[in-house]
Amino acid sequence: MSAPPDFDLLIIGAGAAGLFCAAQAGQLGLRALLIDHSPRLAEKIRISGGGRCNFTNREAGPGNYLSENPHFCRSALARYTPQDFMALLQKHGIGFHEKHRGQLFCDEGSERIIQMLRDECDAVGVQRWQPCTVAAVHALDQGFELETSQGPVRAPSLVVACGGLPVPKIGASDFGLRLARQFGHELVTPRPALVPLTFSEQSWAPFAELAGLSLEVVVSAGQGKQRTRFLEDLLFTHRGLSGPAILQISSYWQPGQAIEIDLLPTLDLAAALREAKSGSRKQLGNVLGEWMPARLAQTWLAQQGLDGSRPMADCKDKDLEALARSLKQWQLTPAGDEGWKKAEVMRGGVSTRELSSQTLESRRQPGLYFIGEVVDVTGWLGGYNFQWAWASAHACAQGVLARQQQLSADAATA
Repeated sequence: MSAPPDFDLLIIGAGAAGLFCAAQAGQLGLRALLIDHSPRLAEKIRISGGGRCNFTNREAGPGNYLSENPHFCRSALARYTPQDFMALLQKHGIGFHEKHRGQLFCDEGSERIIQMLRDECDAVGVQRWQPCTVAAVHALDQGFELETSQGPVRAPSLVVACGGLPVPKIGASDFGLRLARQFGHELVTPRPALVPLTFSEQSWAPFAELAGLSLEVVVSAGQGKQRTRFLEDLLFTHRGLSGPAILQISSYWQPGQAIEIDLLPTLDLAAALREAKSGSRKQLGNVLGEWMPARLAQTWLAQQGLDGSRPMADCKDKDLEALARSLKQWQLTPAGDEGWKKAEVMRGGVSTRELSSQTLESRRQPGLYFIGEVVDVTGWLGGYNFQWAWASAHACAQGVLARQQQLSADAATA
């Protein structure tokens, strides 16, 4: 660069990853500028977890993430753990609680997490330009120049933390993906993840009236070693299925592929029906209604062509066996999903093949970093994606510091 840079690093995107990276960089003595086109900070944090912010998962590890390179996230996750982020909340006096399977939520709500991140940035002099749009990004000999709505700005390092495509109503865009392409990076095709699944109107008509009904199930998808299963709650909707079970499996489901649902995962249904036939005077519908919501039992029996008022003793063994199979191995093929407007995260993104797993730096363009959701690392439902945001941001800040030190050493010896 012919003139001194304005900052040590520029960060595009003031969401979870961008804010945390800026704070971490500032604590390392780096001069950081945070740029975001939205007038408000961290909208995705604000709406997450029903406003309570499921900020991490106590059990987060590499096995909870999807990527074309499943080992890529291992280094960053190992160097910044859920316990590290919990310690940060404790330092700020923020209470939190575990809700379900390691999922940690803020007692006071999402706004408290945003305020903590803002305070962390302010304490180390991070500057913020908001709202500020980036019109163009130019690579220089040793860094980057951005054309922005607040004027040009330069730095040796550029961090892309502008997220993915879900929830366009809060400003999500493909800016980060376009920037990756500009510098020659491959993309893993983006698609909605953690998203409700939909079915054709005709095939779903018998179940549409069950909208709002919820129960715990096991849902599975995939073939062979790729087959994945989750024990979670299922929610019937007017257009299809949602709830944690479906959101989880949606990340693994491929269009045209069937999913399988065990509607009574804790019960050996065939054995229970045989026992009820031999020792009960109840009707089939009433017996089934003891194990599952009555509305679902009635709808299911109607779909199977079985009379719910028939006494158990009069039911044929083969009918009971078929009923058990249908409930334990419900196979159905979604027509699609609810798309970006309802997806919680993006699967795919910037390919990890050309990123350093240690620092998230581009192998194609020195000084260019990609962190958070824009990278092809997608977590399960339950705080895992926020943990990737914190961990990748932390690794990136360390990488930027090492790069800055190397540039200074090179300049001193030049």
